[in-house]
Amino acid sequence: MSKFSDRFKQLRKQRNLSQQDLANQLGYTKSRVNMYERGEREPSYEVLEEIADYFNVDLDYLHGKSDIPNRNEWLKAINASASAPDNIIPMPSKSSIPLVGDIACGTPILAEENREGDVDLPEHIHADFALRCKGDSMINARIYDGDIVYIRQQDTVEHGEIAAVLIGTEATLKRVFLFDDHITLEAENPQYRPLSYWGDEMNDVRILGKAVAFTSTVR
Repeated sequence: MSKFSDRFKQLRKQRNLSQQDLANQLGYTKSRVNMYERGEREPSYEVLEEIADYFNVDLDYLHGKSDIPNRNEWLKAINASASAPDNIIPMPSKSSIPLVGDIACGTPILAEENREGDVDLPEHIHADFALRCKGDSMINARIYDGDIVYIRQQDTVEHGEIAAVLIGTEATLKRVFLFDDHITLEAENPQYRPLSYWGDEMNDVRILGKAVAFTSTVR
């Protein structure tokens, strides 16, 4: 049984909810709740976030990586009863998100979702997973080969925002321009031409999420 299934069941029982009660609250079926608790089904990152918000707990707690249900509330309680010494500066709190593979900053490459581990992320940044960039098509946005880009999982973005995009089975990082009759993906490097998709071709383009932050080895 996974750590998530244990925590999910524990949180439900703490609220004295039946599986049907919780299913009604979250808009799920009872069988879906039962499968989560039995470890027979794993929720997506988006669903995990929805469950964490409902129970007011952190994702790390829901995954079983932490025994502190809500780190912010825990820290507030500590800070309310204690003060830091003058010679110590509090560091910003961090959480972790999965690093799930590479994404092209150039010609689209085959999407790989092999989880390589976790990367730290300051808690004030909302992201669901991270990807390592390959190529030089986004250098004018200061995103370079080898940089880590943090992605907030969502299926649409605002006109002109940078996003992780799946084109068939190939993933790329580009600025997305949305029009009524076509989608254009543009690089931040004039050496790369825009990629435009019209009509039925638009069905092959799927936005994985919005780029919200990055870390770089280039200063």
